[in-house]
Amino acid sequence: MEEDKLNELLKQGKVLNNKINFYLKHKTLTKQTVNNAEIEGHIEKAEHNLEFTKAILDLKQFNDWVVVGCYYSIYHIALALSLKKGYFSKNHDATLCILIKEYYKKDLSQEDIELLNEIYFDNEDVLIYTQSKDEREKASYSTQILFDEKRVEELRQKANLFVRKGQNILKNI
Repeated sequence: MEEDKLNELLKQGKVLNNKINFYLKHKTLTKQTVNNAEIEGHIEKAEHNLEFTKAILDLKQFNDWVVVGCYYSIYHIALALSLKKGYFSKNHDATLCILIKEYYKKDLSQEDIELLNEIYFDNEDVLIYTQSKDEREKASYSTQILFDEKRVEELRQKANLFVRKGQNILKNI
C-alpha cells in the first residue's frame, strides 16, 4: 500500500471505516467468535516461519525465500491479532485495516502510547508490515533471486521483533 494511503488509514477516520465495511460486505473480512486454538496455531506458524528464515539465511543462497518467510511470519501474527479481536481475514489489506482499527492509538493514555511505542505497534511497525509484503511479492513473483544480504537480515530482525510484539499483545489482552 502506498504511504499516503496508509497514512490516511492511520487517521482512523471515515476512510478506514469505509474500507472495513467494504471488506465485511464482500466477506473478505468476517466476524467470528474468538478461537484461542486458532490464534495459537497462527503464533506457532509465525515462529515456524522465523525458524525457517534463520535456517535458510545461514545457507546464503536462498535470500528470496528468507523474504517470503519473513513476510509470512509477520502475516501469521497479524492474523492472530485480528482473530483475538473477533475478525477472520482473507486479505492482507483487510488484516492491516483491522490492526489499525483495533491496536493503533485505541483508547490509550499518553503513558499507554509510550508503552506501545516501545512494545506494540507504532506507525513504523505498520509500515514494516506493508513493506515486507512488497518484498515478498518481489521474491515470490519476480525472476530476481538475489537479495542484498544486509537488507534481508534487517528484514528478518524486524520480522522477529514484530512477532515478539504481537505475542506480547496477545499475552496481555
